Amino acid sequence: MGLMRSLAALALSILIAGSSFMLPAAARTHLSFAKSQASGELLFANLEASANQSAISDNFVVRAVKQVEPAVVRIDTERTETRQVRSRLSPFSRDPFFRDFFGDDFFSQVPQEEEYHTRGQGSGFIVDASGIVVTNAHVVDLADTVSVHLTDGRTFEGEVRGVDEVQDLAIVKINGSDLPVAPVGDSDAVKVGDWAIALGNPLGLDSTVTLGIVSTLDRSSAEVGISDKRLDFIQTDAAINPGNSGGPLLNKNGEVIGINTAIRANAQGIGFAIPIATEQAIQARLARGEAISHPYIGVNLVTLTPDVRDRFNSNPNGLFVERDSGVLVVQVVPDSPAATAGLRAGDVIVKIGRQEIASASDVQAAVESTGVGRNLRVDVERNGNARSVQVRTTNLVASSG
Repeated sequence: MGLMRSLAALALSILIAGSSFMLPAAARTHLSFAKSQASGELLFANLEASANQSAISDNFVVRAVKQVEPAVVRIDTERTETRQVRSRLSPFSRDPFFRDFFGDDFFSQVPQEEEYHTRGQGSGFIVDASGIVVTNAHVVDLADTVSVHLTDGRTFEGEVRGVDEVQDLAIVKINGSDLPVAPVGDSDAVKVGDWAIALGNPLGLDSTVTLGIVSTLDRSSAEVGISDKRLDFIQTDAAINPGNSGGPLLNKNGEVIGINTAIRANAQGIGFAIPIATEQAIQARLARGEAISHPYIGVNLVTLTPDVRDRFNSNPNGLFVERDSGVLVVQVVPDSPAATAGLRAGDVIVKIGRQEIASASDVQAAVESTGVGRNLRVDVERNGNARSVQVRTTNLVASSG
C-alpha cells in the first residue's frame, strides 16, 4: 500500500507537471492496479449515489400513483337503441312511367327501424377485493354492456349493481381474484391548498396522471351549473378531461378523497370531484341494488347578498326584497310541493324548522335530512312580511341498476 501511494503521488505530480516522462514497466503495472482499485471504489460510490438518487426521485406523486394505479380501471360501455327512420326513395320514384306502372303508394316512404350502437368510455376504481368498482352514474347510464379493464391487462364483464343519478354515483361489480384495491382516505379532513392527484383515462389515453391542488371545498352543484344534481364538490385545478369521469382524486398519501366528475367547459383548471365520504355513505346500498331516494320540494335558490338584493330589486318584476341575508327563491317548479304549499319567486327563506338559513346549501341540507314524505315548516319573508308555510317533501328520483 505504501508503494501504491508513492506511485499514485508520483503519477499525480507527473500529471500536474504535464511531463511526458515514462515510468518503468513494473511501476506502470502497480500504478495500473492502483487505478483499477480506485475505479472500483468510484464505481461503487456512483452506484450507491444512483440508488439514493432513485429513491429521492420517488416523490409523493410517484409513490401515490404506484400505490393506487393498479386499482384504477377503464370502463367501456355500449348501448343499443332502435330508432324510427324513413326508407330511402327509389331512384325511379320521380319517373312518370314507373309511378304509373307501380302506383304512387309503391314509392311512398315507409317508417323503418334501425339499430344504433352508442359507445362510451370512463374510469373507475376498485374499493373492495370482491370486485366492487366505484364510478359515476353518467359513465354507465343506460349501458347494455359494461367492460372493465385493469392496468395489468385483465378484462372483466361488469354488472351495474346500483345507480344514484342525483349524486352521480354508481357501483359496478366484477368477478375476479387477486384484485388490487385503492385505499380510501378521509375527504372530511381535506383542506384548501392540499395536493390533489387525478388518475384516469381521459380521451382514451389510459393511465393518465395529473397534479394540482384543492382549490375550494363544498362547491355546490347549483353553483357549478348542474341543477339536476345534489352535491357539494371538491374543486381542483388538477386537469380533468372527458374519460376521467369516475376515476379517483388522491391526496398526497395516495388515498382516495374524491371521484372525478365534472369540468367547466368554458374554463381551464376548474374541475370537480365528489367527496369519497358521499359515496361511502351509500356504497353498501348501491352494491345491494337498492334505490336511493332524495327529498324534493321544487325550488331554485340563490344565497342572498346585498348585491343580489339590489339586482333583484332593480328588475321590473313587481317584487321587492328588503333583507340582504337568507336565501332568495328564484323560481318555483310548477306542480311541485313548494308550489302546492304556496311558496313564490321572491320569497326569502330565513328558517326551516328550527334551523336558521344562511345559504342555499343550508336549504339543500335541511331538505335532504328530512326524508321523503315529511312536512317541513318553512319561514319566509315576502315583500317585508313574515309568514310560514308547510311543505311536504316528495322523491326527486330513485333509481338503481
